[in-house]
Amino acid sequence: MKKVKGYGSGRKNLLKRAKQAAVKAGQHAFRDRRKKKREMRGLWNARLSAALKELNWSYSKFIHALKSANSGLDRKVLSQLAEREPEAFRKLVEILKK
Repeated sequence: MKKVKGYGSGRKNLLKRAKQAAVKAGQHAFRDRRKKKREMRGLWNARLSAALKELNWSYSKFIHALKSANSGLDRKVLSQLAEREPEAFRKLVEILKK
């Protein structure tokens, strides 16, 4: 019953509904932890794409060049670099274009 404290209606004090609510909450939590990872990767891709459009380069060509250069940088780090250090990101793109 501690898990369902704060729930509304009978979901907090009727035993059967409380158990169902707790199980369902666990299912949603499990699913949404994975969904959050998907959404974050999409956000990083969108940020990278927007930063690359300013530099007249496509996202797919950038990723291909990055893979070809065997860089250890992932999309999360690259999107943070593009957002917080645009000059450093611009230099990285220039290096990869060569």
